[in-house]
Amino acid sequence: MRRMIPEEPGPEAPAAQEIAPVTAGERISSVDVLRGVALLGILLMNVVSFGLPEGAYADPTVAGGEKGANLAAWLVSQVLFEGKMRAIFSMLFGAGVVLLTSRAEARGGEGRIADIYYRRCLWLIAFGLAHAYFIWPGDILYGYGVVALLLFPFRRQSAKFLIVTGLLVLAVIVPKTIFEGRHLASLRARAQDVERAVARGRTPTEPQREALKEWAEKLKELKPPPADIAKEIRAHRAGYWTLFARRAKEVVSDESTLFYKYGFLDAAGMMLLGMGLLKLGVFSAALSPRFYQAMALLGYGIGAPINWYVGHLEIAGHFDPVGMFSAYATYDLGRLSVALGHVAVVMLICKAGALRFLTTRLAAVGQMALSNYLAHSILCVLLFDGTGFGLFGRLQRIQLLYVVLPIWAVQLLVSPIVLRRFRFGPLEWLWRSLTYWQRQPLRLT
Repeated sequence: MRRMIPEEPGPEAPAAQEIAPVTAGERISSVDVLRGVALLGILLMNVVSFGLPEGAYADPTVAGGEKGANLAAWLVSQVLFEGKMRAIFSMLFGAGVVLLTSRAEARGGEGRIADIYYRRCLWLIAFGLAHAYFIWPGDILYGYGVVALLLFPFRRQSAKFLIVTGLLVLAVIVPKTIFEGRHLASLRARAQDVERAVARGRTPTEPQREALKEWAEKLKELKPPPADIAKEIRAHRAGYWTLFARRAKEVVSDESTLFYKYGFLDAAGMMLLGMGLLKLGVFSAALSPRFYQAMALLGYGIGAPINWYVGHLEIAGHFDPVGMFSAYATYDLGRLSVALGHVAVVMLICKAGALRFLTTRLAAVGQMALSNYLAHSILCVLLFDGTGFGLFGRLQRIQLLYVVLPIWAVQLLVSPIVLRRFRFGPLEWLWRSLTYWQRQPLRLT
């Protein structure tokens, strides 16, 4: 029998590292810069909802001015910003799913990552509900947390699978929007037929009266009358608890029926795309300059003309609600294309190492995205609602820039200062401590 000779002991296998929040050395600078750009761009759009009646966001004839510089501001935002910054933010959130889970698994934390991941999502949902009910109903955190609950099983899929799946999810929105637009046009036509019959002295039937009522309610929602606009303005200029009661009703609708009707597919599609694009190296500025140049030309070349054409159609139609709703069929193609154009430009700047004085500040803003996002809401609520200065409905659309630009300046100035002293922003620290169920070190040593 062959004698068994023990082998010399080899090097000891390294112990699995502790699963912990991402360190400064692990951060992808271009992702932080892009997140900062998206976050500041989101304020540019959200400020309209903070400062003007709800219907003015899409229809400048409701409030805020419909001519001159105000109309130009609306059109530029429709072409370049509206929905585009949210698309980038959503894609980056999806990219974060891959970054979080892949880093944890690389540290040997396969057994714990699901627990950490789902706790992270549930706390984000809690933050979103608190934000919506107590500060501002236009919250996106709740929706992101809900959609993210479904993304964990997709984390190891290929980039191709994720991108195709994301595009298919977004594509579902198109026929859905076309159907709803045609239903709205049919409803208006039936109501007009009933009105003509009544004018000729005929008594409407019960179904005809229902059609009239349904159209009147829909028109009131899409094109609110002056009395409703005045009521909304008075509510926003009232005390906190008056507005809280109004806000609670909005949140019940926005984060249930409306979210699952419109927002869920939007967020899910964009997040899946973001997961795939990260795996391709798009967000890490890892691809060639020629790739990003082609991506920018294609994105702007497709999206900007579509958005410009649709915007001019809406202006020519005097913002007819049926025409506006029908135009949404091209919405995701136009906004996704321009959003990818923006991504490409940011990646080109990062690859070239250009504008360092700005990109380092944008990266800090992006690294503190949660704190800065909620700071937007707190500052704008204090400025516009009756709890603070009561400026709601007092500024024109173009004048809202007087609010946006100082907030941008403050966050670009303060965020790097905070991160020179602390590991995270305050809410990032809280979220991570709750996610890992352990108090995280905050100060830099």
